[in-house]
Amino acid sequence: MLHNNLQHTDRMRLPVNGLPQPAQADGGGITDVINFGIGLLRRQYLVILVTAALATAASLLYLRLVSPTYTAQVQILLANPRPQFVQQQSLLAEPAFDLSQIETQLQLLRSKATAAAVIDQLKLTGDPDFNPSGLSFRSLWQRVRSLASTGSKKDAPPETHGEPSDNLVDAFLSRLSAGRIGYSNVIEISFSSSNAAKAAEIVNAVANTYVADQLNAKFDANRRATTWLQERLRDLGDQALAAQRAVDVYKAQNNIVSLDGKPIDEQQITEINNRLAAARAQTSEATAKLARYETLLAIDPKKPSSIDNLDAIGTDALNSQIITGLRQQYLELTRREAELAARVGRDHLAVVNIRNRAREFRVSIFDEVRRLAEVSRSEFELAKQRQEEIEKQLSRAVSQSRSVNSAELTIKDLESRAKGLRSLYETFLQRYMGSAQQETFPTSDTRVLFPASPPASKSKPKTRLVLALGILGGLALGIGLALLRDLMDRVFRTSSQVETVLELPCLSMVPLLPAGKSSKAPVRLQKTEDDLQQRIVSSPTAIHRTVIGMPLSRYTEAIRSIKLAIDHNPANSQVVGITSALPNEGKTTIAASLAQLVGHTGKKAIIVDCDLRNPSLTATFAPKATCGIIEVVSGSRPLSDAIWRDPTTNLAFLPAVRRGPLLHTSEILCADAISKLFGRLRAEYDYVIVDLPPLTPLVDVRATSALIDCYILVVEWGRTKIDVVQHALHTAPNIHESLIGAVLSKTDTKAMARYDGHRSYYYHDSHYIRYGLSGS
Repeated sequence: MLHNNLQHTDRMRLPVNGLPQPAQADGGGITDVINFGIGLLRRQYLVILVTAALATAASLLYLRLVSPTYTAQVQILLANPRPQFVQQQSLLAEPAFDLSQIETQLQLLRSKATAAAVIDQLKLTGDPDFNPSGLSFRSLWQRVRSLASTGSKKDAPPETHGEPSDNLVDAFLSRLSAGRIGYSNVIEISFSSSNAAKAAEIVNAVANTYVADQLNAKFDANRRATTWLQERLRDLGDQALAAQRAVDVYKAQNNIVSLDGKPIDEQQITEINNRLAAARAQTSEATAKLARYETLLAIDPKKPSSIDNLDAIGTDALNSQIITGLRQQYLELTRREAELAARVGRDHLAVVNIRNRAREFRVSIFDEVRRLAEVSRSEFELAKQRQEEIEKQLSRAVSQSRSVNSAELTIKDLESRAKGLRSLYETFLQRYMGSAQQETFPTSDTRVLFPASPPASKSKPKTRLVLALGILGGLALGIGLALLRDLMDRVFRTSSQVETVLELPCLSMVPLLPAGKSSKAPVRLQKTEDDLQQRIVSSPTAIHRTVIGMPLSRYTEAIRSIKLAIDHNPANSQVVGITSALPNEGKTTIAASLAQLVGHTGKKAIIVDCDLRNPSLTATFAPKATCGIIEVVSGSRPLSDAIWRDPTTNLAFLPAVRRGPLLHTSEILCADAISKLFGRLRAEYDYVIVDLPPLTPLVDVRATSALIDCYILVVEWGRTKIDVVQHALHTAPNIHESLIGAVLSKTDTKAMARYDGHRSYYYHDSHYIRYGLSGS
């Protein structure tokens, strides 16, 4: 079992004959794993096959008993785009669908309200899929749940007639599933039923119910919004009218009159300001004109050059017919004076008369200018007086305007509120008209892409999947059980285990010898008086006579291996003790076979039964013995009277006769008399084989360390626990130091190939038959 974990020690350990073993090929970790797997399969293949067969049978039984389930599917598209003209008139906002909204729609699809509506619509109350009457896991589970909730249902109110029960709704919802397809706005609804047509009918009903519910919800929302808008419009109209009336009343109370939307005082101040500006402009113009007149009148009119500045007075001189006529006559006289002066000279009387007359015309022109200056002065004074009067009116208007500022602020606040209410009223009126139009156009955010049709094949149980899971699961479970069984097999199976765990060489692996492999040597059935008097051993069982009756068997060859190990032991190995950790491990049989083999080779050998409390060897070889080792040690009988002989092998046997309970066998084995006895046996015999009691139940073996040259530990193959042997050797350190090796007894050579994969070919019978040996 553990040989693959001990390969390193097995490669490095020297065998008993001192020759090194050929090094095994170092295959690495993968080789070890493969070898271990192959060995596990060879050892535990029955467990794996039986487990896989049971799992496959369970899968077939499951497929046979479970009724098939058909799943129908339908797809629903969310956020169906609205027509443009309707979307403009929509009262409610149309946001894009996000993850939370899609999850909300999924919950609505899987809600109890949808399930109850579909159950009532299709009359599913008595459907066997939701009320299973047979024996099933679902019915058992629902029955357990009902029993567990009996106490709570006693206090619960009675169910309303006409509504489906909670168990029915839960059973319906357990068969219903809904999920989003990828990252799209498409929802896929699935429903499972034992009937394909019923599954398609129910899933279509669920989709239609959901779409109808969405449409009804839209209608209800629009209807509630329209009703609210009507009430709100009525209130807003009343509030706007009341606000406008308040403005009018306040104006009347404060004598505030407005024209074209402005207060009268504000209009009056604006008008006065305009008039004052015009008056100030006229005053400035009159002042400038009067200044020009005064500048012109300051010039001496008698000078001829004074007439040159006449145009400085502006348009008055040009528009005055008198000045224009006098100026024409003056210019005519000036021309005549120049012509006449050119003919007769400047001092001529005619020239002088003309010059005087021209002077008179200049004086007349200036007189007319002086008159115009007086007119301009009058206009200036009038404009100034008008300006002063307008300034006084403005002062009075401003004073009056300051007194009504607070009233104007109140008026503005009232007018603003009235205007806001009127605007809000108009906005709500538009939305109300849109909502009223929306109610007449039925649209929904969801629609069914394609109705479900009856599925052609069942959705579960999937035959191939169930069978694959059954076979693979059975194999996996079988391998797990096999591995667990293999790991829990804490017994000795290979020589590598013995050498690694016990740190002892494995001297031999003695095969199990069943009754059918017994020797055919003649056996005397009854002992005669001569045999008793000559102390000839009884014919032992066939197993004890195998080395004589079957000298060319693998069993005999294994005993020869033990003898060879004793012979090649460097220390003196004349007295050999055979022991084991537990009883019934085959130590007595191996001791008897070893002694018979030694005797059969012609050596003088004696076998001593030192298992004083349970002398099984004596019961086999000399059941009628009357004295033995105890009597010889005590001195009551001589050694010659206690020894029995085997005429076939010339083997001597010193029995141990048990006459009653022995309380201190360890003290007997430690006595000086027993040492003297073994000293005598050393002198008379070539080999002294001692059959000792087991290590674990008794301490007798520890008392024989002074008598025995070397020990051989017998371990039963496939039965003796590793921990037991380790503990036995740990409690007997003096015995452990004298051990020359261990022997695996009762070995199943045919099974060894399954546990020792590296040397599986070593155990094949063909190697032994080739050299004339019999098979295992």
